[in-house]
Amino acid sequence: MTGSLPFLRTALLAAASAAASFPTVAQAQDVISREVVQPLPSEEVQRLNRALVALARTPRDLDALVEAGTAAMGVDDLEAAVGFFGRAADIDPAHPRVALGLGTVYLRSGRPEEAIPQFDRALAAGVPAREVLADQGLALDLIGNQTSAQAAYGQAITLDPGNDEARRRLAISFAISGNRARFEEALRSLLDKRDMAAFRARAFGLAILGDQERAASITEQVMPRDLSSRIVPYLAYMPRLTAAQKAAAANLGIFPRAADIGREDPRLARFAAEAKAGSRLEPAGAPLGGKQGAQSPAVSPALVSPPAPTAKPSSPPAPLPVIATVVAAPQSPPPEPVRPAGPPPPPEPPQRVADAFADFVADELPDARVGAGAVDLARITVKREPPPKPKEPPKPVHPSRVWVQVATGKKADALGFDWRRISRSGGNVLARLKPHTTPWGEAHRLLAGPVDRRETAEAMVRELKGKGVDSFLYVSPEGEEIRQVK
Repeated sequence: MTGSLPFLRTALLAAASAAASFPTVAQAQDVISREVVQPLPSEEVQRLNRALVALARTPRDLDALVEAGTAAMGVDDLEAAVGFFGRAADIDPAHPRVALGLGTVYLRSGRPEEAIPQFDRALAAGVPAREVLADQGLALDLIGNQTSAQAAYGQAITLDPGNDEARRRLAISFAISGNRARFEEALRSLLDKRDMAAFRARAFGLAILGDQERAASITEQVMPRDLSSRIVPYLAYMPRLTAAQKAAAANLGIFPRAADIGREDPRLARFAAEAKAGSRLEPAGAPLGGKQGAQSPAVSPALVSPPAPTAKPSSPPAPLPVIATVVAAPQSPPPEPVRPAGPPPPPEPPQRVADAFADFVADELPDARVGAGAVDLARITVKREPPPKPKEPPKPVHPSRVWVQVATGKKADALGFDWRRISRSGGNVLARLKPHTTPWGEAHRLLAGPVDRRETAEAMVRELKGKGVDSFLYVSPEGEEIRQVK
């Protein structure tokens, strides 16, 4: 339990210190009774404490070790979680929850090459696929295999339509692949229900696709100012990252060092090469539903719908296939048939139309000649319709715009009075702008604008500050209704 010893030591020292601080009976007579209000620890901390108490009684309790590892991840102590799950693996390496826990903690630590084998073990041990596929897809994204990652996310959503995290990860994977239409489509339902994590995913996806200005505006809208000010500079570097670095930054918040921007991680490159070369991660047999010898990306057997089995009253149903992580790689061509020794056959001549019908006539077909009054089809140019253009998502009724926020208030009707007072203090800066309002939690924002550019709004904020008017830049997200104050 190497990862958990520091925590246990700290807990024991804290308990001893607390016991030493209690007054004696003699001292208690002089103590004045006062009511003390102390916040209770979070549910995850309580869960970890209960597991530690169980481990103090039985250090090799497998269930308690798994519980402690899961709770440690809940409080973001990944090092302790690795220690708990590692000790559990020493007891029972084939336990499904141990493999799943190790895979999850390795994934959150940015170690996909260690997470992928653990997810395979968990699936083989019987963990339901719906609990593994979303994390398995992220691990594949983190080694730069977006094709297989998107297939895993799609299967996870099919098994669990309410898995919003899989949808957000799928959208980012599409952005990494450069597919903006699928990126927007994957997030649309989440944005419609105002899922804040989806707005964060959209900001990173837009940055990956090169739209830094819109990405920065969304980040400033949905994140606290101190946090957004630290993240926005990183968004400009997103297009320069490798596919694996983009996935780590957008999903886990792990950014590479400046010297490593755009450089492949040697560990991940070696793992991806070994996975492509080894047979452990390759599916056995031809893809289900495909033609013999057809070239198609390799996907996990569970990510392809199997054909319906023939009904047999006396036979039990066939077991579901075990899902295995598969790294997309071109399939090897079928082996050449064994030919007798001898000179190689001459190359086949190009096939002609006449040769295709040779079985239907005794003699070779005559050359076609254009008779008098006949129409020569060879001279007719067939007009082909251009392929349909991909449909762009409809433009929002309320587009994203730049504003200067000058106040907030609970009652929207009272903001008109506030505007008259603030506009007098702002003078010429606010004279040409109109007051607007939009809900903000239980209150309302009072906005001046709209302003044509961010730079103009920032200059206005500085000028208003000199006049004693507190204000800041606000960029309204797409779809947010902004009403003019009457």
